Amino acid sequence: MKKSTMVRYKKLLVQVIFVSIISIFLMYCESPTDSKFNPPSDHAINKNGAMHKSGLNLPLENCVTCHGSNLRGGDSGGSCYECHSKKW
Repeated sequence: MKKSTMVRYKKLLVQVIFVSIISIFLMYCESPTDSKFNPPSDHAINKNGAMHKSGLNLPLENCVTCHGSNLRGGDSGGSCYECHSKKW
C-alpha cells in the first residue's frame, strides 16, 4: 500500500472515531426537554429552555422554600442544577 493511501485511511479512521464519540455524547446528553424535567405548572417562565416561577432573578430568596437552601432539591426533590448545571 502506498504511503499516501495509508495517510488517507488514518485520517478517515480519526474522523470516524471523532464522529462516534460526539454521537455517543449527544445521545446521553440530558436537556431540559427530557422527561425528568417536568416542573410544576406555576413554573411558566421559559429561560433558555429551563422553566421558572416568578422571582427567578432572586433564587436564594424565592426558590429556597421548595428547592432547598443550596438549590439542590429541598422539599420538591428537584434540583435547580439539573437544568442550570454549574451556573449556580
